[in-house]
Amino acid sequence: MTAGSRGDVAPFTGLGSALVAAGHEVTLVTHERFAPLVTGSGVGFHPVPVDPRAELESERGRGLHRSSTGVGKLVRVARMARAVVGRVTDDLVAAARTSDVLLLSASVAPLGHVIAEGLSLPSLDLALQPVAPTREFAPPMLGGGSWGGVANRFAGHGVEWAVEQIFAPALPAVRARLGLPAGRRAGARRAGPVLHGFSPRLVPRPRDWRPELDITGYWWPYDRDDRLPAGVREFLDAGPAPVFVGLGSATVPDPGRLSGEIVRGLRRAGLRGVVQRGWAGLAADGDDMLTVDEVPHSLLFPEMAAVVHHCGAGTTAAGVRAGVPAVPVPVQFDEGFWADRLVAAGVAPGAVPLRRLTAGTLAAALVRATRESAFSDRARELGARVREEDGVGSVVEAVGRMA
Repeated sequence: MTAGSRGDVAPFTGLGSALVAAGHEVTLVTHERFAPLVTGSGVGFHPVPVDPRAELESERGRGLHRSSTGVGKLVRVARMARAVVGRVTDDLVAAARTSDVLLLSASVAPLGHVIAEGLSLPSLDLALQPVAPTREFAPPMLGGGSWGGVANRFAGHGVEWAVEQIFAPALPAVRARLGLPAGRRAGARRAGPVLHGFSPRLVPRPRDWRPELDITGYWWPYDRDDRLPAGVREFLDAGPAPVFVGLGSATVPDPGRLSGEIVRGLRRAGLRGVVQRGWAGLAADGDDMLTVDEVPHSLLFPEMAAVVHHCGAGTTAAGVRAGVPAVPVPVQFDEGFWADRLVAAGVAPGAVPLRRLTAGTLAAALVRATRESAFSDRARELGARVREEDGVGSVVEAVGRMA
């Protein structure tokens, strides 16, 4: 069970496929728009209402761009989620009634725990970002960085409280429906195991985490395609390695202006570009530019000279796996955290936050990323090590023990 943008869903398609190969019957429970992601994987699909793209493009969603701080954005997105969480409850309960084990992403865990309790089902938490408070860094949802040990941990508990408030209005009715007593704190996190689907080479396990919190390595999306589309292949073969530019599921206030800055930045750096339209609606014209829709990052990124992206957890993982340098363009939430991690790992020269992206700032970062060999050398080394990890295997083993 998961909810959110594509990056909150795609890693679970590969994980589900691996569980199917291990002999389990698997159903992905998430927004209907992501049903095509499991085609051919052997994973079943149970849709839930709410279209995340429509929510981001609504007046309420566009309000996210009016907040310039991590706290402000978190408050706005919490209000958005609080308004829609009740609409997914019926389908989550219905899917759970035909299940033996619930695997819960962090975005639905408070609700999933109540459903698991009410139906007497075992459950396992699967997180794509660090979710537990720690002294070692500030909460990723607030943009990362460090505010000092005490402040980092205090802020982490603050984010947990904010998540509880999202689910608090919906949970009493669910508890009553499932015959559970009232009185527990509505969205309280349980003290059970949590497996985190990212590489410890990018985020080492915090020393102050409790033993049940583990970092497994990445869970790669299921890719049903084994080759790039013919038009993409033709563009790649027509010249030197281009740069990928994409903002994934992020939306932007002025797609035309931003697209123009991106194209001018690429050309100023003397680079060809593959620009992914995404939810931001980016586009580029000219013989040196190619605009694409959905193309598997696992096939496209290894062909790039560098990748410019918003640093969502999934796109960050794909860039690291490909072993190519990055130019992070964080937009909001945990993207600043992942941008910092890429810079610290030595695979990116520095972040260019969306609010400061111009042709000049992008060109300067691209020149460094593509011409200073230290970035490509470190990216290749990190990519090779990450590809050796078996994050999916750890989850398959854990589910096997539960089953």
